[in-house]
Amino acid sequence: MRETKLHYGWIVIFMGLLTTIAAHGFGRMAYTIILPAMKDGLAFDYTQLGLLGTGNFIGYLTMAIVGGFLAARFGTRIVITFALLLMGVTLILTGLANSFGFAFTMRLFTGLGNGAAYVPAMALGSAWFAMKRRGFATGIVSGGIGAGTLISGLVVPPILLSYGNEGWRYSWYYLGGAVLVISAIVFLFVRSRPEEKGLLQVGEAEGDERAEGGAAKASTLDWGLVYKKGTVWYLGVTYFFYGLSYIIYMVFFAAYLVNEMGLSQEWAGGLWAAVGGLSIFCGVIWGHISDGLGRARGAPLAYLVLALAYIIYALVRVQLGFYLSAVLFGLTAWSIPTIMAATAGDLVGPRLAPAGLGFVTIFFGIGQALGPAIGGYLADSTGSFTIPFLTAGGISLVGAGFSLFLKRQEA
Repeated sequence: MRETKLHYGWIVIFMGLLTTIAAHGFGRMAYTIILPAMKDGLAFDYTQLGLLGTGNFIGYLTMAIVGGFLAARFGTRIVITFALLLMGVTLILTGLANSFGFAFTMRLFTGLGNGAAYVPAMALGSAWFAMKRRGFATGIVSGGIGAGTLISGLVVPPILLSYGNEGWRYSWYYLGGAVLVISAIVFLFVRSRPEEKGLLQVGEAEGDERAEGGAAKASTLDWGLVYKKGTVWYLGVTYFFYGLSYIIYMVFFAAYLVNEMGLSQEWAGGLWAAVGGLSIFCGVIWGHISDGLGRARGAPLAYLVLALAYIIYALVRVQLGFYLSAVLFGLTAWSIPTIMAATAGDLVGPRLAPAGLGFVTIFFGIGQALGPAIGGYLADSTGSFTIPFLTAGGISLVGAGFSLFLKRQEA
Protein backbone atom coordinates (compact mmCIF):
# COMPACT_ATOMS: atom_id res chain seq x y z
CA MET A 1 0.00 0.00 0.00
CA ARG A 2 2.83 2.38 0.86
CA GLU A 3 4.55 1.85 -2.48
CA THR A 4 1.29 2.41 -4.41
CA LYS A 5 0.60 5.64 -2.54
CA LEU A 6 4.10 6.93 -3.07
CA HIS A 7 3.94 6.05 -6.75
CA TYR A 8 0.78 8.07 -7.38
CA GLY A 9 2.08 10.77 -5.08
CA TRP A 10 4.88 11.38 -7.54
CA ILE A 11 2.36 11.65 -10.38
CA VAL A 12 0.52 14.28 -8.36
CA ILE A 13 3.76 16.12 -7.68
CA PHE A 14 4.50 16.10 -11.43
CA MET A 15 1.08 17.67 -12.04
CA GLY A 16 2.05 20.30 -9.49
CA LEU A 17 5.24 20.84 -11.48
CA LEU A 18 3.22 21.41 -14.67
CA THR A 19 0.95 23.80 -12.78
CA THR A 20 3.84 25.96 -11.61
CA ILE A 21 5.32 25.94 -15.13
CA ALA A 22 2.06 27.43 -16.38
CA ALA A 23 1.15 29.64 -13.44
CA HIS A 24 4.51 31.20 -12.61
CA GLY A 25 6.74 30.35 -15.54
CA PHE A 26 4.37 31.44 -18.31
CA GLY A 27 1.96 33.72 -16.46
CA ARG A 28 4.55 35.75 -14.57
CA MET A 29 8.18 35.11 -15.44
CA ALA A 30 7.64 35.56 -19.17
CA TYR A 31 6.66 39.16 -18.47
CA THR A 32 10.31 39.92 -17.67
CA ILE A 33 11.33 39.04 -21.24
CA ILE A 34 8.28 40.58 -22.93
CA LEU A 35 8.45 43.82 -20.92
CA PRO A 36 10.97 45.74 -23.11
CA ALA A 37 8.97 44.95 -26.27
CA MET A 38 5.70 45.94 -24.58
CA LYS A 39 7.32 49.21 -23.54
CA ASP A 40 8.15 50.04 -27.15
CA GLY A 41 4.89 48.71 -28.59
CA LEU A 42 2.59 50.53 -26.18
CA ALA A 43 4.85 53.52 -25.36
CA PHE A 44 4.67 52.89 -21.60
CA ASP A 45 7.16 54.25 -19.08
CA TYR A 46 8.73 52.15 -16.33
CA THR A 47 6.25 53.34 -13.72
CA GLN A 48 3.39 52.04 -15.88
CA LEU A 49 5.21 48.78 -16.53
CA GLY A 50 5.81 48.41 -12.81
CA LEU A 51 2.11 49.06 -12.20
CA LEU A 52 1.22 46.29 -14.65
CA GLY A 53 3.33 44.01 -12.47
CA THR A 54 1.59 45.39 -9.40
CA GLY A 55 -1.82 44.69 -10.95
CA ASN A 56 -0.78 41.11 -11.58
CA PHE A 57 0.35 40.71 -7.99
CA ILE A 58 -2.80 42.32 -6.59
CA GLY A 59 -4.73 39.60 -8.39
CA TYR A 60 -2.30 37.01 -7.10
CA LEU A 61 -2.65 38.27 -3.55
CA THR A 62 -6.45 38.27 -3.76
CA MET A 63 -6.71 34.66 -4.83
CA ALA A 64 -3.72 33.27 -2.93
CA ILE A 65 -5.64 33.12 0.33
CA VAL A 66 -9.04 32.50 -1.26
CA GLY A 67 -7.67 29.78 -3.52
CA GLY A 68 -5.94 28.10 -0.59
CA PHE A 69 -9.12 27.96 1.46
CA LEU A 70 -11.19 26.85 -1.55
CA ALA A 71 -8.71 24.06 -2.23
CA ALA A 72 -8.94 22.93 1.40
CA ARG A 73 -12.74 22.97 1.16
CA PHE A 74 -13.51 21.76 -2.38
CA GLY A 75 -10.30 20.07 -3.49
CA THR A 76 -7.14 21.05 -5.29
CA ARG A 77 -8.13 19.50 -8.62
CA ILE A 78 -11.14 21.72 -9.30
CA VAL A 79 -9.50 24.92 -8.06
CA ILE A 80 -6.29 24.48 -10.07
CA THR A 81 -8.14 23.55 -13.26
CA PHE A 82 -10.42 26.59 -13.26
CA ALA A 83 -7.53 28.85 -12.26
CA LEU A 84 -5.41 27.68 -15.21
CA LEU A 85 -8.35 28.15 -17.58
CA LEU A 86 -8.70 31.75 -16.40
CA MET A 87 -4.99 32.31 -16.87
CA GLY A 88 -4.94 30.89 -20.38
CA VAL A 89 -7.77 33.09 -21.57
CA THR A 90 -6.45 36.29 -20.01
CA LEU A 91 -2.90 35.72 -21.29
CA ILE A 92 -4.30 35.53 -24.81
CA LEU A 93 -6.36 38.68 -24.21
CA THR A 94 -3.25 40.49 -22.92
CA GLY A 95 -1.91 40.22 -26.45
CA LEU A 96 -4.88 42.30 -27.66
CA ALA A 97 -4.11 45.23 -25.35
CA ASN A 98 -3.92 48.71 -26.85
CA SER A 99 -4.25 50.75 -23.66
CA PHE A 100 -2.85 50.76 -20.16
CA GLY A 101 -6.28 50.15 -18.63
CA PHE A 102 -6.97 47.02 -20.66
CA ALA A 103 -3.46 45.66 -20.14
CA PHE A 104 -3.73 46.31 -16.40
CA THR A 105 -7.08 44.51 -16.21
CA MET A 106 -5.79 41.45 -18.05
CA ARG A 107 -2.67 41.26 -15.89
CA LEU A 108 -4.93 41.56 -12.84
CA PHE A 109 -7.08 38.62 -13.97
CA THR A 110 -4.00 36.61 -14.88
CA GLY A 111 -2.80 37.21 -11.33
CA LEU A 112 -6.12 35.93 -9.96
CA GLY A 113 -5.62 32.67 -11.82
CA ASN A 114 -1.96 32.53 -10.84
CA GLY A 115 -2.66 32.77 -7.13
CA ALA A 116 -5.52 30.27 -7.25
CA ALA A 117 -3.36 27.72 -9.10
CA TYR A 118 0.04 28.18 -7.50
CA VAL A 119 -0.84 28.09 -3.81
CA PRO A 120 -2.80 24.78 -3.91
CA ALA A 121 -0.12 23.25 -6.15
CA MET A 122 2.64 24.15 -3.69
CA ALA A 123 0.63 22.53 -0.89
CA LEU A 124 0.42 19.17 -2.67
CA GLY A 125 3.66 18.03 -1.04
CA SER A 126 2.11 18.49 2.40
CA ALA A 127 -1.00 16.55 1.39
CA TRP A 128 0.86 13.56 -0.07
CA PHE A 129 4.09 13.35 1.96
CA ALA A 130 5.09 13.34 5.62
CA MET A 131 7.24 16.03 7.20
CA LYS A 132 10.54 14.26 6.56
CA ARG A 133 9.92 14.34 2.79
CA ARG A 134 7.74 17.44 2.58
CA GLY A 135 10.44 19.95 1.69
CA PHE A 136 11.86 17.69 -1.03
CA ALA A 137 8.45 17.05 -2.64
CA THR A 138 7.51 20.71 -2.47
CA GLY A 139 10.85 21.58 -4.03
CA ILE A 140 9.99 19.47 -7.07
CA VAL A 141 6.76 21.43 -7.55
CA SER A 142 8.58 24.73 -7.22
CA GLY A 143 11.00 23.52 -9.90
CA GLY A 144 8.25 24.28 -12.39
CA ILE A 145 8.91 27.98 -11.89
CA GLY A 146 12.45 27.54 -13.14
CA ALA A 147 11.40 25.21 -15.94
CA GLY A 148 8.78 27.71 -17.09
CA THR A 149 11.30 30.52 -16.88
CA LEU A 150 13.77 28.50 -18.95
CA ILE A 151 11.14 27.72 -21.58
CA SER A 152 10.03 31.35 -21.71
CA GLY A 153 13.61 32.56 -22.04
CA LEU A 154 14.21 30.21 -24.96
CA VAL A 155 10.88 30.56 -26.76
CA VAL A 156 9.85 34.20 -26.34
CA PRO A 157 12.88 35.96 -27.95
CA PRO A 158 12.46 34.08 -31.27
CA ILE A 159 8.77 34.96 -31.27
CA LEU A 160 9.61 38.61 -30.66
CA LEU A 161 12.02 38.54 -33.59
CA SER A 162 9.70 36.62 -35.92
CA TYR A 163 6.72 38.95 -35.55
CA GLY A 164 8.53 42.29 -35.33
CA ASN A 165 6.61 45.03 -33.56
CA GLU A 166 3.73 42.62 -32.92
CA GLY A 167 6.00 39.98 -31.39
CA TRP A 168 4.99 40.77 -27.83
CA ARG A 169 1.35 40.14 -28.75
CA TYR A 170 2.05 36.75 -30.30
CA SER A 171 4.17 35.82 -27.29
CA TRP A 172 1.11 36.17 -25.07
CA TYR A 173 -1.02 34.21 -27.58
CA TYR A 174 1.34 31.25 -27.58
CA LEU A 175 1.82 31.26 -23.83
CA GLY A 176 -1.92 31.44 -23.20
CA GLY A 177 -2.56 28.51 -25.52
CA ALA A 178 0.07 26.44 -23.72
CA VAL A 179 -1.56 27.17 -20.34
CA LEU A 180 -4.94 25.96 -21.67
CA VAL A 181 -3.36 22.67 -22.75
CA ILE A 182 -1.71 22.22 -19.35
CA SER A 183 -5.03 22.85 -17.59
CA ALA A 184 -6.55 19.86 -19.39
CA ILE A 185 -3.62 17.57 -18.50
CA VAL A 186 -3.67 18.58 -14.84
CA PHE A 187 -7.42 17.99 -14.61
CA LEU A 188 -6.99 14.44 -15.87
CA PHE A 189 -4.29 13.35 -13.42
CA VAL A 190 -4.06 15.49 -10.28
CA ARG A 191 -5.78 14.39 -7.08
CA SER A 192 -6.18 16.49 -3.94
CA ARG A 193 -5.46 13.85 -1.27
CA PRO A 194 -4.37 10.20 -1.02
CA GLU A 195 -7.87 9.16 0.12
CA GLU A 196 -9.20 9.97 -3.35
CA LYS A 197 -7.10 7.07 -4.69
CA GLY A 198 -8.12 4.77 -1.86
CA LEU A 199 -4.80 5.25 -0.07
CA LEU A 200 -3.96 5.93 3.55
CA GLN A 201 -3.72 9.45 4.92
CA VAL A 202 -0.25 10.93 5.21
CA GLY A 203 0.10 10.37 8.95
CA GLU A 204 -1.16 6.78 8.77
CA ALA A 205 1.12 5.82 5.90
CA GLU A 206 4.28 7.53 7.08
CA GLY A 207 4.09 7.31 10.84
CA ASP A 208 4.43 11.09 11.07
CA GLU A 209 2.81 12.02 14.37
CA ARG A 210 2.58 15.74 13.67
CA ALA A 211 1.19 15.13 10.19
CA GLU A 212 -1.28 12.57 11.51
CA GLY A 213 -2.47 14.91 14.21
CA GLY A 214 -2.68 17.74 11.76
CA ALA A 215 -4.75 15.63 9.38
CA ALA A 216 -7.18 14.68 12.11
CA LYS A 217 -7.73 18.26 13.11
CA ALA A 218 -7.91 19.47 9.54
CA SER A 219 -10.60 16.95 8.70
CA THR A 220 -13.00 19.14 10.68
CA LEU A 221 -11.77 22.20 8.74
CA ASP A 222 -10.90 24.10 11.90
CA TRP A 223 -9.87 27.37 10.26
CA GLY A 224 -8.66 28.66 13.63
CA LEU A 225 -5.61 26.45 13.17
CA VAL A 226 -4.60 28.89 10.44
CA TYR A 227 -5.51 32.47 11.34
CA LYS A 228 -5.41 32.24 15.14
CA LYS A 229 -1.91 30.80 15.32
CA GLY A 230 0.85 33.29 16.10
CA THR A 231 3.47 31.08 14.46
CA VAL A 232 1.59 31.29 11.16
CA TRP A 233 1.46 35.10 11.38
CA TYR A 234 5.20 35.25 12.05
CA LEU A 235 5.83 32.97 9.08
CA GLY A 236 3.83 35.39 6.93
CA VAL A 237 5.87 38.39 8.07
CA THR A 238 9.06 36.53 7.24
CA TYR A 239 7.68 35.69 3.79
CA PHE A 240 6.83 39.37 3.14
CA PHE A 241 10.48 40.34 2.73
CA TYR A 242 10.99 37.77 0.00
CA GLY A 243 8.01 39.04 -1.98
CA LEU A 244 9.13 42.64 -1.71
CA SER A 245 12.75 42.01 -2.71
CA TYR A 246 12.87 39.27 -5.34
CA ILE A 247 10.20 40.84 -7.54
CA ILE A 248 12.20 44.04 -8.06
CA TYR A 249 15.07 41.96 -9.39
CA MET A 250 12.86 39.80 -11.59
CA VAL A 251 10.61 42.44 -13.15
CA PHE A 252 13.45 44.72 -14.18
CA PHE A 253 16.08 42.06 -14.91
CA ALA A 254 15.90 42.32 -18.70
CA ALA A 255 15.04 46.02 -18.87
CA TYR A 256 18.24 46.79 -16.95
CA LEU A 257 20.39 44.79 -19.35
CA VAL A 258 18.72 46.02 -22.55
CA ASN A 259 17.81 49.63 -21.84
CA GLU A 260 20.47 50.69 -19.34
CA MET A 261 23.45 48.46 -20.10
CA GLY A 262 22.89 48.40 -23.88
CA LEU A 263 22.94 44.62 -24.27
CA SER A 264 20.75 42.84 -26.83
CA GLN A 265 17.32 41.38 -26.20
CA GLU A 266 18.69 37.99 -27.23
CA TRP A 267 21.55 38.20 -24.71
CA ALA A 268 19.17 39.17 -21.92
CA GLY A 269 16.78 36.40 -22.92
CA GLY A 270 19.59 33.87 -22.93
CA LEU A 271 20.74 34.90 -19.47
CA TRP A 272 17.16 34.76 -18.20
CA ALA A 273 16.82 31.28 -19.68
CA ALA A 274 20.00 30.30 -17.80
CA VAL A 275 18.41 31.58 -14.58
CA GLY A 276 15.40 29.42 -15.29
CA GLY A 277 17.50 26.37 -16.04
CA LEU A 278 19.49 26.72 -12.82
CA SER A 279 16.39 27.34 -10.74
CA ILE A 280 14.68 24.12 -11.83
CA PHE A 281 16.55 22.27 -9.11
CA CYS A 282 16.85 24.99 -6.48
CA GLY A 283 13.57 24.10 -4.79
CA VAL A 284 14.65 20.47 -4.41
CA ILE A 285 18.07 21.54 -3.11
CA TRP A 286 16.75 24.03 -0.58
CA GLY A 287 13.80 21.85 0.39
CA HIS A 288 16.25 19.05 1.20
CA ILE A 289 18.45 21.50 3.11
CA SER A 290 15.50 22.66 5.19
CA ASP A 291 14.42 19.05 5.83
CA GLY A 292 17.90 18.25 7.12
CA LEU A 293 19.04 21.44 8.86
CA GLY A 294 15.66 22.82 9.85
CA ARG A 295 13.61 25.67 8.42
CA ALA A 296 15.28 28.25 10.70
CA ARG A 297 18.74 27.50 9.32
CA GLY A 298 17.80 27.02 5.69
CA ALA A 299 15.78 30.23 5.32
CA PRO A 300 18.43 32.71 6.60
CA LEU A 301 21.08 31.11 4.40
CA ALA A 302 18.81 31.37 1.37
CA TYR A 303 18.01 35.03 2.10
CA LEU A 304 21.72 35.84 2.35
CA VAL A 305 22.51 34.28 -1.03
CA LEU A 306 19.62 36.18 -2.62
CA ALA A 307 20.81 39.46 -1.11
CA LEU A 308 24.26 38.87 -2.56
CA ALA A 309 22.77 38.24 -6.01
CA TYR A 310 20.87 41.55 -5.97
CA ILE A 311 23.82 43.59 -4.71
CA ILE A 312 26.24 42.13 -7.27
CA TYR A 313 23.74 42.89 -10.05
CA ALA A 314 23.62 46.52 -8.96
CA LEU A 315 27.32 47.13 -8.40
CA VAL A 316 29.31 44.79 -10.67
CA ARG A 317 28.15 46.31 -13.95
CA VAL A 318 30.02 44.03 -16.36
CA GLN A 319 29.02 40.75 -17.98
CA LEU A 320 30.91 38.69 -15.40
CA GLY A 321 28.90 40.37 -12.64
CA PHE A 322 25.65 39.70 -14.47
CA TYR A 323 26.57 36.04 -14.91
CA LEU A 324 27.53 35.68 -11.25
CA SER A 325 24.33 37.33 -10.08
CA ALA A 326 22.24 35.13 -12.38
CA VAL A 327 23.92 31.96 -11.10
CA LEU A 328 23.41 32.91 -7.45
CA PHE A 329 19.80 33.87 -8.01
CA GLY A 330 19.08 30.84 -10.18
CA LEU A 331 20.37 28.42 -7.55
CA THR A 332 18.34 30.12 -4.81
CA ALA A 333 15.37 31.71 -6.57
CA TRP A 334 12.53 29.57 -5.20
CA SER A 335 14.20 28.54 -1.97
CA ILE A 336 12.07 30.75 0.28
CA PRO A 337 8.68 29.75 -1.23
CA THR A 338 9.68 26.09 -0.89
CA ILE A 339 10.68 26.51 2.76
CA MET A 340 7.59 28.58 3.55
CA ALA A 341 5.27 26.00 1.95
CA ALA A 342 6.88 23.16 3.88
CA THR A 343 6.75 25.12 7.13
CA ALA A 344 3.08 25.96 6.62
CA GLY A 345 2.36 22.25 6.30
CA ASP A 346 4.39 21.59 9.44
CA LEU A 347 2.33 24.10 11.40
CA VAL A 348 -1.27 23.35 10.34
CA GLY A 349 -1.24 19.78 9.01
CA PRO A 350 -1.68 18.22 5.55
CA ARG A 351 -5.30 19.03 4.72
CA LEU A 352 -5.18 22.63 5.87
CA ALA A 353 -1.78 23.15 4.22
CA PRO A 354 -3.30 24.98 1.19
CA ALA A 355 -5.15 27.33 3.55
CA GLY A 356 -2.06 27.86 5.70
CA LEU A 357 0.10 28.60 2.70
CA GLY A 358 -2.61 30.84 1.29
CA PHE A 359 -2.71 32.82 4.52
CA VAL A 360 1.04 33.46 4.69
CA THR A 361 0.99 34.25 0.98
CA ILE A 362 -1.06 37.34 1.83
CA PHE A 363 2.09 38.83 3.32
CA PHE A 364 4.21 37.62 0.42
CA GLY A 365 1.66 39.04 -2.02
CA ILE A 366 1.61 42.45 -0.33
CA GLY A 367 5.38 42.64 -0.75
CA GLN A 368 5.09 41.42 -4.31
CA ALA A 369 2.45 44.02 -5.15
CA LEU A 370 4.52 46.87 -3.69
CA GLY A 371 7.86 45.82 -5.20
CA PRO A 372 7.33 46.60 -8.92
CA ALA A 373 5.81 50.01 -8.27
CA ILE A 374 8.61 50.91 -5.83
CA GLY A 375 11.29 49.61 -8.18
CA GLY A 376 9.81 51.41 -11.19
CA TYR A 377 9.50 54.67 -9.26
CA LEU A 378 13.09 54.47 -8.01
CA ALA A 379 14.32 53.72 -11.54
CA ASP A 380 12.44 56.66 -13.03
CA SER A 381 13.51 58.99 -10.20
CA THR A 382 17.21 58.14 -10.30
CA GLY A 383 17.53 57.29 -13.98
CA SER A 384 19.17 53.98 -13.07
CA PHE A 385 18.33 50.54 -11.69
CA THR A 386 21.22 50.61 -9.21
CA ILE A 387 19.14 51.92 -6.29
CA PRO A 388 16.21 49.52 -6.89
CA PHE A 389 18.52 46.49 -6.89
CA LEU A 390 20.43 47.68 -3.81
CA THR A 391 17.10 48.22 -2.08
CA ALA A 392 16.14 44.64 -2.90
CA GLY A 393 19.42 43.45 -1.38
CA GLY A 394 18.82 45.36 1.85
CA ILE A 395 15.29 44.02 2.17
CA SER A 396 16.53 40.47 1.69
CA LEU A 397 19.02 40.95 4.54
CA VAL A 398 16.15 42.01 6.80
CA GLY A 399 14.34 38.82 5.79
CA ALA A 400 17.38 36.81 6.82
CA GLY A 401 17.26 38.40 10.25
CA PHE A 402 13.57 37.62 10.74
CA SER A 403 13.92 34.03 9.54
CA LEU A 404 16.50 33.31 12.25
CA PHE A 405 13.60 33.13 14.71
CA LEU A 406 11.55 30.56 12.78
CA LYS A 407 13.00 27.83 15.01
CA ARG A 408 11.59 29.50 18.10
CA GLN A 409 8.23 29.88 16.35
CA GLU A 410 8.14 26.21 15.35
CA ALA A 411 9.06 24.93 18.78
